[in-house]
Amino acid sequence: MTQAQPARRIGRSILAVLAGMVVAIALTLGSDKVLRLTGIFPPLGQSMVGYDGAFLLATVYRTVYGVLGSYLTAWLAPARPMKHALVGGYLGVAANVVGVVVAFIKGPALGPLWYPLALVVLALPTAWMGGKLRVSQLSTDAPR
Repeated sequence: MTQAQPARRIGRSILAVLAGMVVAIALTLGSDKVLRLTGIFPPLGQSMVGYDGAFLLATVYRTVYGVLGSYLTAWLAPARPMKHALVGGYLGVAANVVGVVVAFIKGPALGPLWYPLALVVLALPTAWMGGKLRVSQLSTDAPR
């Protein structure tokens, strides 16, 4: 194995994780925009406090997009797809912990504290689900 092959594999690993995250974030931002345009969410810049159903809806679609992003990460991974999906999940946990800290500091002005806490709790299970979907797909594709 040449020196370029491990570097290429590391690069592909990083790109796989980033691609999954970018897709999940893009889908989330797109959904947020559509929900604002349709009046389900308040306009950008207005607080969502009092829109508890909107926070629940956002939790649901962010969870689905987390599974999709993790599946994409696992699909693009050069090897060990579950490990790649879980790396993305751990990055999601870290980002969402920052959200919890900000929500805790800012208080109820940002909405209910359960929302960022739920995103922290769901980050790894959704990453595992996306990785598991890909791993199970790979095992059924294997020649028998």
